Amino acid sequence: MRALLDDILRAFGVLTRLPLPGREAHMAMQPRSVWAYPLVGAVVGALSALVWFAAQFAGLGTPLAAGLAIAAQVLITGALHEDGLADFADGLGGGREKDTTLAIMRDSRIGAYGVIALILVLGLRWGGAAGLAVHNVLAGLICAALLGRLAIVALLVFLAPARPEGFGAIVAHPPRRAGLAALLLALVLVGVQMPPVTAIMAFAAAAGAAGYVAMRAKARIGGYTGDVLGAGAQAAETAALLVFAAAA
Repeated sequence: MRALLDDILRAFGVLTRLPLPGREAHMAMQPRSVWAYPLVGAVVGALSALVWFAAQFAGLGTPLAAGLAIAAQVLITGALHEDGLADFADGLGGGREKDTTLAIMRDSRIGAYGVIALILVLGLRWGGAAGLAVHNVLAGLICAALLGRLAIVALLVFLAPARPEGFGAIVAHPPRRAGLAALLLALVLVGVQMPPVTAIMAFAAAAGAAGYVAMRAKARIGGYTGDVLGAGAQAAETAALLVFAAAA
């Protein structure tokens, strides 16, 4: 039980900025803790749903409620995944060779490709959250966020690190049982909240979006980095959220 709790705390410590007890001690990554990533996503989604309902209660209306819910997710995670998406987009858009692409992705400055990617993805997430039916807001935000974190696990399992250092290398090669546990956890959490057809469509959309990111990353840099993981999470979460909005 202590090991499971430690894995959960480590997952939250890596993927969020929540003020957890002993946070600094749980910032170090442990590859086996990836099984808890969907759980982190579920909590992030639930907290953003609370913001959505609070905004609605305050009379702000659906568009502003949706915008504040997405803003809450960005604050909770410290824009970790958004930063990865921007860097990945800049690398793909500005580089042609592996070394050049990796150098651009490591540059702290953001370019036009990164800005455009952020505008598009944040806009789609905002629209998706605004398109959720009231009775589906909690489940939709929870399930989309957890599928985004499941995408991170999938990329870790099926791709190799693109370079020998950095966040991507630290979490390289998680145990297969941890990846399977993450999948089963996601299946249960989505399955109890969404109709079967909607759940299947959301998993398929998230897998397709993350698979596209994986394909581009493998072709260009030979594997994943922390930025690729962030881009995969954003792509999968956005795709799933749009499915839930369409099914509302």
